[in-house]
Amino acid sequence: MPELPEVETVRRGLAPAMVGQVIESAEIRRPDLRWPFPPRMAERLAGQRVDNLRRRSKYLLADLSGGETLLVHLGMSGRMTVAGLAPGTFHHGQGGAPKHDHVVFHMESGARITFNDPRRFGMMDLVAREELEAHRLLAGLGPEPLGNGFHADYLAAALRGRRSSIKAMLLDQRIVAGLGNIYVCEALFRAGISPVRQAGRISALRIGALVPAIREVLEQAIAAGGSSLRDFRQADGALGYFQHSFDVYGREGQPCPHPDCGAAIRRQVQGGRSTFYCPACQR
Repeated sequence: MPELPEVETVRRGLAPAMVGQVIESAEIRRPDLRWPFPPRMAERLAGQRVDNLRRRSKYLLADLSGGETLLVHLGMSGRMTVAGLAPGTFHHGQGGAPKHDHVVFHMESGARITFNDPRRFGMMDLVAREELEAHRLLAGLGPEPLGNGFHADYLAAALRGRRSSIKAMLLDQRIVAGLGNIYVCEALFRAGISPVRQAGRISALRIGALVPAIREVLEQAIAAGGSSLRDFRQADGALGYFQHSFDVYGREGQPCPHPDCGAAIRRQVQGGRSTFYCPACQR
């Protein structure tokens, strides 16, 4: 499932084709994805100008001129790609079988934005702007890890007394929004913290190292266009490249990248998900 860097990459790729532009029409080619589309979705979108395109956690938020916000989640296999923006601008193969093109936005500029989702775990909803923060998918989310509200003092307080593993706590969207399995594994390695360590027993000093490690790995992943492990594509159809920079994720049995370590990367299952870590460097 796309994590924060992938969704942010898509947002940045879609912005030139959407922000300030009018949706001429929307093709809704099936009644639902993970859940039914909102009533009269095509009618409510037609003629709306996209005033802003934001990201909250792993969700895209398109603020419309009529006062509603289009809420989008890519799900397991969803992708949003752009065609027709300008000659030569989007030149990569868009990917995805056309039969899975479930929603198409036709912009007055001539751009065409397609939501392709083979597994149909994605979703779209239209929400009144003033009700957005109370939406069941957004209410209760923690601070953004790249925002000012996420800092060492906040994280130390949030983890205080917690008996769950630090990995489980970082995956809890109520603690911090947008982190997923890949980037939690990578950040914990950079901070030298074992993923199985009890969250409430981590010192303030080590939490102080964890916060910048989280920010660093996310910023580097965004700069690389995210990670393409299976389905993810950027808005122009290109692959992300951060998977070539993984220190531990997916590297079971390979040597730790620290030159003076010599241990092999291990994999174990936590909460039904694969965790990758160095048993020597992460304590």
